[in-house]
Amino acid sequence: MSDGKFKRVLKAREVLALAFGAMIGWGWVVLTGGWIESAGSLGAMLAFVIGGVAVVLIGLTYAELASAMPLTGGEHVYSHRALGMGGSFFCTWAIILGYVSVVAFEAVALPTVIEHLFPNYKLGYLWTVAGWDVYLTWALVGVAGAVVMTWVNIRGIQASAFLQKIVTLMIMIVGIMLATGSLFSGDTGNLEPLFDNGMKGLLAVVIMTPFMFVGFDVIPQAAEEIDLPFRQIGRILVLSVVMAVAWYLFMILAVGLMMTPAETATSTLATADAMSAAFGGAWAGKLLVIAGIGGILTSWNAFLVGGSRAVYAMAHAKMLPDFLGHLHPRYNTPVNAILLVGGLSLIAPLFGRKALVWLVDAGGLGIVVAYATVTVSFLVLRRREPEMERPFRVRQGEFVGGAALVLSLGIVLLYLPGSPAALVWPYEWAIVLAWVVLGLGFYLRARVAHAAEADAIVKRELETGHSDI
Repeated sequence: MSDGKFKRVLKAREVLALAFGAMIGWGWVVLTGGWIESAGSLGAMLAFVIGGVAVVLIGLTYAELASAMPLTGGEHVYSHRALGMGGSFFCTWAIILGYVSVVAFEAVALPTVIEHLFPNYKLGYLWTVAGWDVYLTWALVGVAGAVVMTWVNIRGIQASAFLQKIVTLMIMIVGIMLATGSLFSGDTGNLEPLFDNGMKGLLAVVIMTPFMFVGFDVIPQAAEEIDLPFRQIGRILVLSVVMAVAWYLFMILAVGLMMTPAETATSTLATADAMSAAFGGAWAGKLLVIAGIGGILTSWNAFLVGGSRAVYAMAHAKMLPDFLGHLHPRYNTPVNAILLVGGLSLIAPLFGRKALVWLVDAGGLGIVVAYATVTVSFLVLRRREPEMERPFRVRQGEFVGGAALVLSLGIVLLYLPGSPAALVWPYEWAIVLAWVVLGLGFYLRARVAHAAEADAIVKRELETGHSDI
């Protein structure tokens, strides 16, 4: 019989699969053609290099903090130590919006992808949301997926990690097939135009990169369940980001080599069409779509892990209702937090795809705001606590932290009015404002009723190395 506490069971391959599988998701299948259309083949790759450099620098700050404070909740602990209760709530509440948006969107992506394998399976019209018709059979696929993923996560981190490892390996095999196939049978002439739509096209792709790379931060969220030397946690985090940058660059190059601009413009799924062209058969395209479904599952799984641990950490510190800080007595998982995040994905398909795109865009802002707050915490702790033990210590830390902060704030600006990639008013801003108001209510409640207790709990976690006492 378990004692209802977190167990350090995750090994290196499982941790790497958790983060890398989260980052490669479904976007590389459905969006690569659009990136090339927006910025040109080389322009899209340059956008991912820019975004990748920013995320690698941010990832380095995370790596140092995760190795120094390997506690469930990640950002919640770092920002509390550096900025206090207010900064911690602000940071963690922002990243939870990002996690919830991904989990909800995957429940919509799954039935959407199924259409590529089984066209016209949608039956039983229900209603229309933001111009998107919702059908019963379509919604049920997403609901069924949400039930399964929530159940797997409740069963334990090892069950989640096993699923992640197997599916991520399958995705990598298919991706390597596409990359190598395009190098042998592709045409460099198809890469023209190398750049398209100038700075506007480049920025339109750059703003999407943080959302494509989000996922490495799942490692800090589950740090208390990782059975590795703390220094190695930081190394694997950075490695996962570098692998994801390389992955997206190769996928853009592969589609650019295999598809002419005219073919890309008319294709509904350019990556699958590129795979079919590379291997001369529709079977190859279907195989890639199946890999895309695998990407949905790995992303969905990882963000259920990350989102539930962030919610648990806040609840354990009295910042959210206590029942969300309960661990399952047998499976050692934050069961109520998993049910909350999984429950949101359960209802997501009922809102259709358009409304969930708004949620994803709003969640992207939450993610980069959290990244900026973590880099601030990194810099504050470097100056305030230079003697703090840091098993993974970033060289030229102040330069790296400063650059990461500037780049993350620069990406935040891209979401604001006046930018060509700004959030849509009123829909996406309404989601952000509603999340802010909800968070303010929880924060004021916690501040009035539990401020001293919350500080004491986080201090005890840091002293003991446990968040489940």
